[in-house]
Order: sequence, then structure tokens, then C-alpha cells
Amino acid sequence: MASLICYYAVCVVKTRFAYDDSLDVFGVHGLGGTWGVISVGLFASKAVNPAGANGLFYGNAAQLGIQCLGALTTLVFVAAASFVILKVVGIFVKLRVSDQDEDTGLDFSLHGENGYADLAIGETVTYGFPLSAGAENVSLLKEVSD
Repeated sequence: MASLICYYAVCVVKTRFAYDDSLDVFGVHGLGGTWGVISVGLFASKAVNPAGANGLFYGNAAQLGIQCLGALTTLVFVAAASFVILKVVGIFVKLRVSDQDEDTGLDFSLHGENGYADLAIGETVTYGFPLSAGAENVSLLKEVSD
């Protein structure tokens, strides 16, 4: 179940909302982790952990409410803390690079070199599945043939 949620988050949600997450951290850890917290409220069993509580499927609906409250509290805390941290960091440094630097690649624009010596800046290619949030054409590195 968790793998389906993570897959959906990475392949569908990211494309639909067009957010920038090249490592799919939000889809895997954010939504996958949230499912993990909530699923404890469904599947918890004293047969597995006598010191714990049963979940919804074992007659304790309150545990599901507790888990959902915990997930919501974590979401609010993380959102507020991230907002404050980004505002403070944004006072001292830029949080975004220019569109040109992003298209060129940060290895080249920041360090003056290509991070992958056997690859060169290539052409725009299209694929039948989303590689980047909302992008129909993705500028990628093209392999240099020897």
C-alpha cells in the first residue's frame, strides 16, 4: 500500500501540482511517511505490541484519531518551521538561481565544469512519462558517443 501511495505522489501529484522536487523527497518521505503514521491507527494490534494500543481494525477507532492528529500536528509544525527558516535564510542569500543557470545546470554555472565528464549538454528530448513536474520537454544531458 505504501509503495502505491509513494508512486502516485511521485508520478501523478508532482506533475499535477508542478512543484520542483528532483529527488522526490516529498512524495516518498512526506506522503509515504504520513501514510505510515496514519496506518498505525488502522493496523495496530496488542498481539504484536502488548504495551501499545489496538487500531481501528481491532476495535479502537480512537487510535486512528490520535494518529491523524499526530500527522496534522507534524505537518503544521514542519510547515511553520520551514517557512521561518526559509525567510531567515532568504535575508542573507538568494534561494533561487536564474532560469538560465537552472537550464544550463548548476555544476556548470556555479563551478564552471560539467559534473559528468562523459556527458555533454544535449538537446531537448520528450518522453511518454513525466520526468519533471509539469514539463513536456525536458532539457537533459546527452551522451557523447566515442
